[in-house]
Amino acid sequence: MKKIILIVFAFVFLSCKSQGKRAVLGESDFQIEMNTKFKDASKSPLTKKGLKEFKGLDFFPIDDEYTVNAKLELLPDAPVFNFPTTTDRVVLYRKYGVLSFSIDGKDFELAIYQDINPDPEYINHLFLPFLDNTNGNTSYKGGRYIDVYTTDIKKDGTVIIDFNKAYNPYCAYSDRYSCPITPQENYLDIEIKAGVMAYKKP
Repeated sequence: MKKIILIVFAFVFLSCKSQGKRAVLGESDFQIEMNTKFKDASKSPLTKKGLKEFKGLDFFPIDDEYTVNAKLELLPDAPVFNFPTTTDRVVLYRKYGVLSFSIDGKDFELAIYQDINPDPEYINHLFLPFLDNTNGNTSYKGGRYIDVYTTDIKKDGTVIIDFNKAYNPYCAYSDRYSCPITPQENYLDIEIKAGVMAYKKP
């Protein structure tokens, strides 16, 4: 009887411990993927100290209000320009188009950019940085990014933008990175309470 009680106790303990770990990982595939990457020393942007103390990123609650169906106006003749970064690194981009959408009854626009010399793995990648009224408070002061792909664009010229998948540039975690600086034209006069929150360096 004692053995049975011990086995049951061990099962419950391990089950609770396992559930605790799952809770830390996140509430969506995006959050789980982010936390998994940040825990992996070979992929994480965290410093050694940050990695040692890492227990999971902080996220705003998932809110469908911040998943929008945006209309994309393509800009095929837009010139190539030197996108400013946090270092002397030179990156050449062009403005791929302008996204128009609404949140909470207000209309907004964001420019979306394309690297003209991407690595093969990023050939379909578009760059969507933005600023909003949470910056410097509950989110990173330098703005956040969202991954968009040319394959996400629908035949009717729309694309789903999910701010719940907004993430910080690696510069938010370590000074060893060079990050594109979010342009002021991509400022949204609203609080985007979605995606990754501000990171507190240890």
